[in-house]
Amino acid sequence: MKSFSLFTIILLCLAILLVDVTAFYWLQSITQFIDSAIFKTMIHALFWVFTVGLITSILILKITLDNINPLRKQLLISRFYGLGILSFIPKFVFIVVISILHFTNFLFSENKSLILIPIVGVLSGLLPFIVILYGIFKAIYKFKVYHHPIKSSKLPKAFNGIKIVQISDLHLGSFNYAYNKLEHAIEKINDLEPDYIVITGDLVNNYAWELRGWDSVFNKLQAKEGKFAILGNHDYGDYSQWDTKELKQENFKAIQQFFKTIDFKLLLNDSRILTKGEDRIALIGVENWGKPPFKQYGDLEKAMIGTEGIPFKILLSHDPTHWTEEVIDKTDIILTLAGHTHGMQAGFSYKNKQWSPIKYKFKHWAGLYKHNTQFLYVNRGLGWLGFPARIGMRPEITCITLKATQD
Repeated sequence: MKSFSLFTIILLCLAILLVDVTAFYWLQSITQFIDSAIFKTMIHALFWVFTVGLITSILILKITLDNINPLRKQLLISRFYGLGILSFIPKFVFIVVISILHFTNFLFSENKSLILIPIVGVLSGLLPFIVILYGIFKAIYKFKVYHHPIKSSKLPKAFNGIKIVQISDLHLGSFNYAYNKLEHAIEKINDLEPDYIVITGDLVNNYAWELRGWDSVFNKLQAKEGKFAILGNHDYGDYSQWDTKELKQENFKAIQQFFKTIDFKLLLNDSRILTKGEDRIALIGVENWGKPPFKQYGDLEKAMIGTEGIPFKILLSHDPTHWTEEVIDKTDIILTLAGHTHGMQAGFSYKNKQWSPIKYKFKHWAGLYKHNTQFLYVNRGLGWLGFPARIGMRPEITCITLKATQD
């Protein structure tokens, strides 16, 4: 909420109030069938107690935000974000459905007091409520492994069958030091027996202190050949206010030091040549590069120095927009691994089709994409930020197997 003005927050609260007033109007069409006046009054009272309590809490949180401990601030914002969505979406769906039913019944039916209408209306609001609740308490930690073979004639035969496990957007501050929540993900990764493990940015929300104690968890990760990482837009501390530039720099250095502690090689506009016998491939890592308002710390040209003549190049770049802007048709990078979008933490998929509102902001937002002989994979993220849930967009562990093919 800190990034929004008080005026914007007031408009948000007015929107919540408008939806609740409308929802209450239709709620009365349901409670009219309750014989007990006391029970009916209790339902009405609870409805308004929750509404007034939520709006009041949001306003108080906004006004006092600067004086709250940063850790507590993150938790409060996420919880109120979750409560707001949990309240707003089901009520909005309820209003739309019951309004349509009443209107069509008024036009086409002589039975103006049809009890079926409020029943369907309640169910229409209850369904999204249950889905969101499941996303908050269950799906958010229901880690899913996505397997993808990447076939290329450029891949040296010695690297055929190499497994690369990608994780991204962990946002460890959101876990509130609940180390056990990621233990299952660590087990899933190790069970894949990866040759390489890569982290493609956004290890934290903002602060280095979010990393306290997490080294004991990440040191359990096992890779046969090596572990590498890059930074995401949240790893620079750009979304926080700092008393001095020195404090921000200390925070940044502490985050970089954490990667050394967990034995991940942090690539800052740099590259590594990976060898197997006489065969070689290049692993390139850039700092965060995104379209404004995201800052562009990345320098791909600098990162690629020393990779000339390497037939198969892999790029780690946090923001998938980098692929279209600087990679395809401009470089000979075969595979780019990105994250950043989280798949908006909400969407749905059916067979080979998937959809999320984030698609209207990012052309490439989740899964595997191909342009001629160049590939992009966008990881859906392992953690969460803001909205404390995953709805139809489970937290992801990506397992990519490289396959050498003939021309």
